[in-house]
Amino acid sequence: MKLKAIALATTAATSIVGAAQAQEVFEMTSAFARNLPILGTAGVDFVEKINAISEEVEFEHFDPGELVPTLEALDAVSNGSVDAAYTTSGYWQGKITAASLFAAVPFGPEAGEFLGWMLYDDGAEMFQRMYDQNGYNVQVLPCGIIAPETSGWFKNEINSLEDLEGLNMRFFGLGAEVMQKLGVSTSLLAGGDIFPALERGAIDATEFSMPRIDARLGFHQIAKYNYFPGWHQPATLFELLINKDRWEDLDERTQEQIRVACLANITTNFAEGEATNFSAMVENTEQNGVTIKTWSPEILAAFEDAWNEVAAELAAEDAYFAEVWADLQEYRAGYKTWGDTIYLPRPRN
Repeated sequence: MKLKAIALATTAATSIVGAAQAQEVFEMTSAFARNLPILGTAGVDFVEKINAISEEVEFEHFDPGELVPTLEALDAVSNGSVDAAYTTSGYWQGKITAASLFAAVPFGPEAGEFLGWMLYDDGAEMFQRMYDQNGYNVQVLPCGIIAPETSGWFKNEINSLEDLEGLNMRFFGLGAEVMQKLGVSTSLLAGGDIFPALERGAIDATEFSMPRIDARLGFHQIAKYNYFPGWHQPATLFELLINKDRWEDLDERTQEQIRVACLANITTNFAEGEATNFSAMVENTEQNGVTIKTWSPEILAAFEDAWNEVAAELAAEDAYFAEVWADLQEYRAGYKTWGDTIYLPRPRN
């Protein structure tokens, strides 16, 4: 009996070792450094979630630049030099015209409405089809979302549209197209490149993310005027890209575990942003000498008019942008029946 017990124990140990050896390792680059709250922690949190529930795959998190630069992640995942990336499709706008519609839409849906379109309407299917039609060998999964961002940090107060003309500004996604229409020269910089550009005067202003995230990057040290609301990004969706060949080699259960981990990540990513930004705003005003400004109704209206022009131009230039934009607009028209009637107005005190 003793020999039999030893044999059974040896067999069990061998099975465990074999299972561990069979586990698939996925190297995942993130567009955001792990020390960035909300943006960076989301990539780390996803890795912890999937590794906790799956015995078949293990994800390894890498900061931007450790495997590939932020703006090269899509190509790297597609060609298989990197297994996966936690990022946002707005970074691919220069490659795919419709990409930013799956990231952040000026004057567009907030988080709940955006997720409704993505998960229960046509959003997710169109998201994948965009990559397929453009020849990218990737599987895409929605994997995070945040509420509105600030709409910019400026060295000087902006009191009119004329004050924007001629500025050099870091700007993201479709909002950059709007700012260009209003006379701003925009460039897309990764998070870690923004402060040095501000410091040496290569840019006059920047937008990046939420107050807590921007505080970590130190924008308040140079640009003392922080503008709201985040008209250009009422919500920002994040994606998990996985090399399609690696994805299709996984069994259905493992694929579903990755989907579940991403859905859980959407929840914690959104909640972290909602819970932690007000304290950063208070610190900015009380300790860092930041003046929080709100765009005038006239300037916001000008932003929206410019966005409507941009959307019409992009739809005329690109058939897939037009298809996605029409689908989103149709969904939003239906959502308006619900959204405009069900929610309480915000209290004034």
